[in-house]
Amino acid sequence: MAEFATVARPYAKALFNLAQEKNQLESWLGELKILAQVVSQPKVTALIDAPEIGYAAKADTIVSLLDNPAAGKEVKNFVYILAENKRLSVLPEVYTQYQDLALSRNHTKIATVYTAYQMNTAQFAEVVQDLEARFQTKLQATQVVEPGLIGGLKVEVGDQVLDLSIQGRLRSLYSAMMN
Repeated sequence: MAEFATVARPYAKALFNLAQEKNQLESWLGELKILAQVVSQPKVTALIDAPEIGYAAKADTIVSLLDNPAAGKEVKNFVYILAENKRLSVLPEVYTQYQDLALSRNHTKIATVYTAYQMNTAQFAEVVQDLEARFQTKLQATQVVEPGLIGGLKVEVGDQVLDLSIQGRLRSLYSAMMN
């Protein structure tokens, strides 16, 4: 996975710079999201991995699968460049890194909040507000229900993890008792 990040980084930065020049940050974000979803499909992954199929045929197939049949010339060129360089499989990572660049431009980070139970909108907004104060940045947060936490919550912001769950506390207690 680390090598995907290394390979995807220059593509994401180049696209971000191009999109910023042309004032198309949001449209590229949407196109990359769709491309990432397309190449994550098992049949498309098999197509990408097939050595007997040429890069142009792979790129044509992927472009034809886009929801937007009138995809821009730049999107098609980008897919062809990735196909020619045998980098189509890194598209999901390009999307992730591009999204991070777009969010960092607005001083925002992506957060995933794992909870044992579904919170209502007001509760979740309050938790996000507290997390923004703790991490000192705006957060674009999503909630994931994970009953195994038993109670409390676990938060991932970038490479930082804040574990305030009962499951985490039980693990800490177990670890302390065993050492």
